[in-house]
Amino acid sequence: MTQRASELSGEQRAGAPGRGLTAAEVAERISRGEVNDVPVRSSRSLTEIVRANVFTRFNLIIGVLWVIMLAVAPIQDSLFGFVIIANTGIGIVQEWRAKKTLDSLAVVGESKPVVRRDGKSAAIHTSEIVLGDLIELGPGDKVVVDGTVAEADGLEVDESLLTGEADPVLKKTGDTVMSGSFVVAGGGAFTATKVGREAYAAQLAEEASRFTLVRSELRSGISTILKYITWMMVPTATALVISQLVVKEHNFKDSIARTVGGIVPMIPEGLVLLTSVAFAIGVVRLGRKQCLVQELPAIEGLARVDVVCLDKTGTLTEGGMDVTELRPLGDAEEPYLRRVLAAFGASEPRPNASLQAIIDAYPAPEDGAWTTTGTLPFSSARKYSGAAFTEDGGASSAWLLGAPDVLLSEDDPALAEIGQLNEQGLRVLLLARARGELDAPDAAQGADPAALVVLEQRLRPDAERTLAYFGEQRVATKVISGDNAVSVGAVAAKLGMEGADHPLDARRMPEDTDEMASAMERNAVFGRVTPQQKREMVAALQSRGHTVAMTGDGVNDVLALKDADIGVSMGSGSEATRAVAQIVLLNNSFATLPSVVAEGRRVIGNITRVATLFLTKTVYSVLLAVLVVCFQVEYPFLPRHLTLLSTLTIGVPAFFLALAPNKERAHPHFVRRVMRYAIPSGVICAAATFVMYLIARHHYSGTGALDAETSAATLTLFLVSMWVLAIIARPYTWWRICLVAAMGLAFLVVLAVPWLQDFFALKLVGTRMPWTAVGIAVVASVALEYAWRLVGRRFGG
Repeated sequence: MTQRASELSGEQRAGAPGRGLTAAEVAERISRGEVNDVPVRSSRSLTEIVRANVFTRFNLIIGVLWVIMLAVAPIQDSLFGFVIIANTGIGIVQEWRAKKTLDSLAVVGESKPVVRRDGKSAAIHTSEIVLGDLIELGPGDKVVVDGTVAEADGLEVDESLLTGEADPVLKKTGDTVMSGSFVVAGGGAFTATKVGREAYAAQLAEEASRFTLVRSELRSGISTILKYITWMMVPTATALVISQLVVKEHNFKDSIARTVGGIVPMIPEGLVLLTSVAFAIGVVRLGRKQCLVQELPAIEGLARVDVVCLDKTGTLTEGGMDVTELRPLGDAEEPYLRRVLAAFGASEPRPNASLQAIIDAYPAPEDGAWTTTGTLPFSSARKYSGAAFTEDGGASSAWLLGAPDVLLSEDDPALAEIGQLNEQGLRVLLLARARGELDAPDAAQGADPAALVVLEQRLRPDAERTLAYFGEQRVATKVISGDNAVSVGAVAAKLGMEGADHPLDARRMPEDTDEMASAMERNAVFGRVTPQQKREMVAALQSRGHTVAMTGDGVNDVLALKDADIGVSMGSGSEATRAVAQIVLLNNSFATLPSVVAEGRRVIGNITRVATLFLTKTVYSVLLAVLVVCFQVEYPFLPRHLTLLSTLTIGVPAFFLALAPNKERAHPHFVRRVMRYAIPSGVICAAATFVMYLIARHHYSGTGALDAETSAATLTLFLVSMWVLAIIARPYTWWRICLVAAMGLAFLVVLAVPWLQDFFALKLVGTRMPWTAVGIAVVASVALEYAWRLVGRRFGG
């Protein structure tokens, strides 16, 4: 393919210039395999999903123990193995559902590059590009394969995603463009010289596929917990094995069963599963709302956000605008100005929203008497565009259209009039006649103002409700726009945004990061912000410990989107913004953001709840094993007992609690928050259970004593664990009360039905010990309440 690339320039010259490849040439390249065949991966493959869910450290441990139990004990003591199989299957199915949702949404959100073939332009899938194709470029377009510029009209390309250099690069005919870069101004076309896996972006993708995860405190916290559990489990399990097999000289198979019964509950096997399921279901739920989550923990990240930076255009306002007035300045006549604006609109093949409104208001006449002799594409940095014409009488003229406060001097009297219009929330562009060359660095200097073009922006009907939601959730909103600050403030005020009456012109922003951060925290609306300033503003907020989300749809938002903790792009935005964002709102609705925040809070809040349940079990299991070793007694439980307890007090309730609504704001330090509750809860459960076990050992004697002791200890542990569940299920709703009550009723059924008694080896003997177990459980529950309240008061919940 490399040799073919060197021949392209000659082949391209052989055909008609600018017409692109012919259908025959395209077919020939396809037959040679010279196509852009890089598979787009929006998620893990099915093989990777199965591998990640099946081949885990704890599944290996449990699998070995399960095989041992199948060999030496009744099937009742092997139930934990079937539970793991079910859990793993659920995890695979849920992540597969999430994968299908992601993949289908990725196809919907995929942009199609415009390719010129046989002199005709057509949008095609990226995978259909062949070597030598002529690909057209406009503002916001992403360069999808490597190539050489064939046509350039003020073409400026941002290569920051590849090189880290923020300044756009002016490209001329013959220059190289690399995949992964994007157009910020101007337009043109380039010839594809490297496609498929030879393209630069494809090589980067091989090293880091799109499934790479943003930083997730939840995932890293659970990994940390599992690492510590492994360290605790190995010595504790070893000591337990020695204690049960060597020190206690009783039935070998029974010793094996009780040893396994002590090891299995130490493993919080369902915690990882529930985290994956919660994330996966979150993706499916958001997918139904046309929200593409490109990286799963982005849901979690947005839930932790305390500052949302909004771009006005496309976020608070809809893409379209309407021209409401044309105000001539000086002695210019309105009919002539209308003709200038019509020609200006006709000169731009890819107009932005402002210019499109002008085109709609002043369509170009069909006579085509005016000829465009030069253009200056709009740039976010310049804040204006330009065009030069030969008019119908043969006269030449050059015009600039852009921000009045950029094109006019600070003392120009027209600015007062513009200020009044901006205060009404109207957008104003200045049409000025240029005195020099369009491409001169000082093209705007000395320009003669000719007219004000007054535009009215269409407010999004859902924007006010969404801003109110963030206010209620104590999430600060900052409007950061390239438009006039007063105009932006007026738009924000119409939407009821707090602080909109004090807009700040970003040209007066301090450059020092700390001072900029203070200005950002004091103010809510910022205008005349350059793309580089947006990036610096995000960094300034992050320097104060804020978690920042940035929304946007234009090329000028890309740098800030990339640096923000969470980047959110509109589906109708440029390909560049969608490429760097973690979340893409395919329905272009800002109102979808509350759903994403709510989903993230549901995931984090609920996983924190159920993690406490799982880790309480781990703590009491480790402590019981230590106490058994120290006191040189039989381990009180068989695997079947702990399978029953785990299912009723952890497994089933955790599944429902993990998927329940939860609007609590996400808090940092996941591991510390979970362990500060799990450790005292686990200690109290272990102490109460072991005390009951020792009392029962002194009470019962003779044949069947161990089974009676086990039953009394099981009752105690169940009751105390149920109280932990009752605490975690708060605040109560009807279904939470029903959930806790159903788990208690299920245990009563096991105690009451004879065949279930035999199946789980649970039979309460006499009345004294069962009531003693209830009494100890009540004392332990009081201790639990005190411990939880003490932790809540000391650490703030």
